[in-house]
Amino acid sequence: MRIRFHFRWIPFVVMLLLVALGVSLAQWQQRRGDEKVARAARLEAGNQAAPLSLTAAPMLPADAQAIEYRRVTVTGHFVPAWTVYLNNRPYKGQAGFHVLTPFQIDGSAMHVLVAQGWLPRNNAERTRMPDYTTPAGTVTISGIARLNAGHVMELGTAPALAPHAIVQNANIGQLAQASGLALQPFILEQTVDPAAAPASSQLPVRDWPAPDLGADKHRGYAFQWYALALMAFLFFVFTGFRRANKQP
Repeated sequence: MRIRFHFRWIPFVVMLLLVALGVSLAQWQQRRGDEKVARAARLEAGNQAAPLSLTAAPMLPADAQAIEYRRVTVTGHFVPAWTVYLNNRPYKGQAGFHVLTPFQIDGSAMHVLVAQGWLPRNNAERTRMPDYTTPAGTVTISGIARLNAGHVMELGTAPALAPHAIVQNANIGQLAQASGLALQPFILEQTVDPAAAPASSQLPVRDWPAPDLGADKHRGYAFQWYALALMAFLFFVFTGFRRANKQP
């Protein structure tokens, strides 16, 4: 008994397209997973490394990428006149804001944008900020270097940045252009320093979420796309043999 195969062009082309799509998307997910693994390694290395003392020397974007997740200390003073508030930043289920304030590096005109922390939103008066303390005068602060302050969905055209503006998103370039301040190309997520202020001071919450790594999630998606490609191939082969050997 001869086993025959019934070849048809249209199913063959469809199978090739599905296999190509599945393999392509699987490889993309694998690359995303590899990026997350590399980011996790950088995060761990940054936690283990000694704090970096920030100077006024201007950094290039590549330099900022190299120090992302590093602990950084810097001396200078806050420029509260150009504080802006990022809206729609919930914390433990409560609506609120992230506070971004430029920090002028001691003895220079260079600044670094500091995320001071999280503040709750007043549900009765949404544009009213709770009282909080921004240190005055020369201080030394510590934080974690991040390339940006994160991004949330925004509908329509964003308003121009202004002092004490409440906005959905703000990047370093926008704030530098609006304020005229020279800014380093990264953001400093300020960490808690119990010695920096009395316990009675009202400080923004500095419980920053860990970066969303999720490498295993991307590996799972990659497996699903590879499985789709394999199923498309097997279905084409199975139906070809079945049609050719089907009894009349």
